[in-house]
Amino acid sequence: MKNIEWRHLKGLNELYVKKRTRLKITSNAFINQVLFNQKKLIRYKLGNHSIIEASDRYYKYYEENFEDMYNYYLSFFKKSGIENSAVKRYTEDDLKSLIFIFNNNKELKKVLTTEYTFSNRVFKGKGAKYLAGKPGLKKDVLKLLEIEEFPEKDAKNNQWRIVVDCKNPKVIVLCENIACLKVPTEYKRNGIELWYVGGNNTKPLVDLPLEKFKYPIYYFCDWDYHGLSIFSRVKNIFNSKGKGIELLEPLNLDNALPVNSPNHKSKWKPEKLSRLKESDYNDSQIKIIESLISKNIWIEEESMGLIELLESKNII
Repeated sequence: MKNIEWRHLKGLNELYVKKRTRLKITSNAFINQVLFNQKKLIRYKLGNHSIIEASDRYYKYYEENFEDMYNYYLSFFKKSGIENSAVKRYTEDDLKSLIFIFNNNKELKKVLTTEYTFSNRVFKGKGAKYLAGKPGLKKDVLKLLEIEEFPEKDAKNNQWRIVVDCKNPKVIVLCENIACLKVPTEYKRNGIELWYVGGNNTKPLVDLPLEKFKYPIYYFCDWDYHGLSIFSRVKNIFNSKGKGIELLEPLNLDNALPVNSPNHKSKWKPEKLSRLKESDYNDSQIKIIESLISKNIWIEEESMGLIELLESKNII
């Protein structure tokens, strides 16, 4: 259901409320294949394919699979003041990114970057020009940030540290990527305090006093050359403070991707262990890195379940 856009959710809700919709929800592959063809929960109105109707079995399926999701995003639209038009082709990741911006408005404005930099960081994997190609989305982003336009140059002190506070934390997890912070509820429920320090922007960690590090600290990142080399820099900062930090390793390589994946620019180096500092990793981690290098693959942070990793090590 990852590729269901807001317009599809609007249509599914309209079906639930009015028993019919004119919105073109079957343009979504999941809705077309599963709801329409396989489960036959929806159908075209007899003699009129511009109208889609719900079967009697549709309502329970909607309540179990879509109602909470629809209400969650609808609540965001109401709180933020952004129009929730069905014309908007916002993906679920777009919506999560908008909610992240809305919830972290003040912090993001303090370190406001150029449009390309902001797009590359917040809409990870979509590219620096993603917002430029979606003027409607950019307009909503600017509204949430309460600005008229992005600055032409990056701020000199362009260092990010965004924290998702947790009432009763058990651990702190530093995320290289921003994805976890977009949907933090489950992590907070499990006592995980999330920090995002912006990938290469490790300077905020240098300036933090020791009292900020009350709990065990773990690092969660892409397992590619850039992600692991950044971990080495982070570990060095923590060593200088006399504080340890542990790298969370993947449970397996099942979700590994080719290094030449679209929008992925981090390549392994030909030198031993890809020039990574061997002493920064334990034996198990070194074996994983060597396997990734030999197969010319990498593991994306988002493909690893953070809670599952922590549970597998009895951390939470």
